[in-house]
Amino acid sequence: MLAKDFNKIVILTGAGISAESGLSTFRDSNGLWENHRLEEVATPEAFAADPQLVWRFYSMRRKNALEVEPNTAHKAIDQFINYCKENDKECTLVTQNVDGLHERAATKKYRIHTMHGTLSVTRCDECGHRQADQLSVHHEDHLPECPECNAMTRPDIVWFGEMPKHIDLISQAVIDCDLFVSIGTSGNVYPAAGFIDLAKSYGAKTVCLNMEPLAGNPQIDLYLQGKATETVPKFFKY
Repeated sequence: MLAKDFNKIVILTGAGISAESGLSTFRDSNGLWENHRLEEVATPEAFAADPQLVWRFYSMRRKNALEVEPNTAHKAIDQFINYCKENDKECTLVTQNVDGLHERAATKKYRIHTMHGTLSVTRCDECGHRQADQLSVHHEDHLPECPECNAMTRPDIVWFGEMPKHIDLISQAVIDCDLFVSIGTSGNVYPAAGFIDLAKSYGAKTVCLNMEPLAGNPQIDLYLQGKATETVPKFFKY
């Protein structure tokens, strides 16, 4: 079984694909950052209580993301998406990652469904204005302001307790696909964790590529254990 044998493919990527670029995962260091639980810097309540702390955390994450490059797994997915566009196939890329590495790997323009947002974008909750933000670090005495209404902006990231982005479009793509591929994600966090079951219930073949061994899941038709930089180019060759 190879991805090229199908016509409507959905690819879901998680932290495992970016880890091979040298990017720390969200849960590194025992789930702590500067002795703060990650939930304390990744909720709307945390931002309201201490925006300087939250922006310091996301400035660090931005800096780390800019220091790494897309790897061969990111590039193989990009090449496969372009192959699909040229051969009347549909390929939907969904990522739980916020690092922008898929965008940087893209050699042509196509939509990437960033479920949890993007580090390089800021958002104003007052007026809804979004903009790309090229700054990697913000000084605590001058946090970013909205150019439209001058309110303080926040990272355009889905925090704990918030609804993932594009969920209706993603769910429909999963329902319509004939192949669902999960890469570098544990499959434990909903709603993404339910995508394999949803795809399978509508008749799709399901594939999981992951570095860590996962408990047997009868909904997975093919499981390939190994580094994404090795398994992804092989499975998506054409």
